[in-house]
Amino acid sequence: QVQLVESGGGLVQAGGSLRLSCAASGSIISFNAMGWYRQAPGKQRELVAAITRSGYTKYADSVQGRFTISRDNAKNTVYLQMNSLKPEDTAVYFCNAGVGIFSGTYYPRDNYGQGTQVTVSS
Repeated sequence: QVQLVESGGGLVQAGGSLRLSCAASGSIISFNAMGWYRQAPGKQRELVAAITRSGYTKYADSVQGRFTISRDNAKNTVYLQMNSLKPEDTAVYFCNAGVGIFSGTYYPRDNYGQGTQVTVSS
């Protein structure tokens, strides 16, 4: 199983930016899609963004226009650029290797990284 390692989290003021990285131990081309999830304390894990092998992207309504997901297949890395951060974006962010995006729905595999904490202060 490919191991996923997230990095780039931290503490930032509202309105600031962060870029998260997800480095895979193997080739990410083998996955039809990759995704970023987040989980805030007391809340369920939610999909933030996903990207297919061909570059098709999907975003949660709450981050549309502020976050950008991208992938570098040569580096086996997926990125999440987060701009205009809000306190409600505070969560642990997880990378996922998925089955794909079908009819607008991202289908994850049970393959997550350990997560990286993002904290946005007001």
